[in-house]
Amino acid sequence: MPALFDKPLDENKSLSVLAVPAFNDNYLWLIHDGRLAAAVDPGDAQPILAALAAHGLTLAAILLTHHHADHVGGVQTLLQHYKVPVFGPAGEAIAGVTRPLREGDIAALPELNLSLSVLDVPGHTSGHIAYVAQGQPWLFCGDTLFAGGCGRLFEGSPGQMVASLAKLSGLPGDTLVYCAHEYTISNLRFALAVEPDNARLVERMANEQAKRARQQATVPSTIALENATNPFLRYRQPTIVANLQDSGRLAEKDGPVAAFAALREWKNTFK
Repeated sequence: MPALFDKPLDENKSLSVLAVPAFNDNYLWLIHDGRLAAAVDPGDAQPILAALAAHGLTLAAILLTHHHADHVGGVQTLLQHYKVPVFGPAGEAIAGVTRPLREGDIAALPELNLSLSVLDVPGHTSGHIAYVAQGQPWLFCGDTLFAGGCGRLFEGSPGQMVASLAKLSGLPGDTLVYCAHEYTISNLRFALAVEPDNARLVERMANEQAKRARQQATVPSTIALENATNPFLRYRQPTIVANLQDSGRLAEKDGPVAAFAALREWKNTFK
């Protein structure tokens, strides 16, 4: 993982998004205005505290997408330093959440002049949510959608994940996808096995490998790029369906959800 970025990955008016690497491959996110910040999925408090200090920021809020430890593990320590609201999914039991949210709710951060719309995106976990910034092209989607992939189905069903990903893939194409892991190269290797003749995908792999060679992050991605190259958004494509059928992973009578489920099972064992 790269060290803390010297510059924010994205800027829009007075707000910026700063990547904070953690663990082996996590990205924690700080949305900030140069003075105050909201932490998204702070699985580890220490990198967040270090980033706040390095950039002269004060924590104003915490936003959580789901209950896994690498997304919530730093909350209690951060609350020892900052008494701030903690937004999180209403459908999951997460210690410290003071503002439970579900689809249709708004996470309002007046200190940052920012509001985020909430989407229910179950599949990876049963109560997973995503945040879509209002007036900014930003999606914070936790482990539902990855650059080139999607999360494993630990608690939800293929049908739930299909519906969740449809919500995200329908966002404007220029929406920046702030997912939570640097999984892109391994995801694209799988995507190329699934859809080897996708020229946009071949180009993307070359671009992303060049970024990693320079120790640069491959995220954020965009919704347009994901729609063009991510097999978990393209599972209805005839070439992908034919590949699944030819490899014995999908019967001709099976429908789109079964195709998605077959892709997800294939990815689980892909080397």
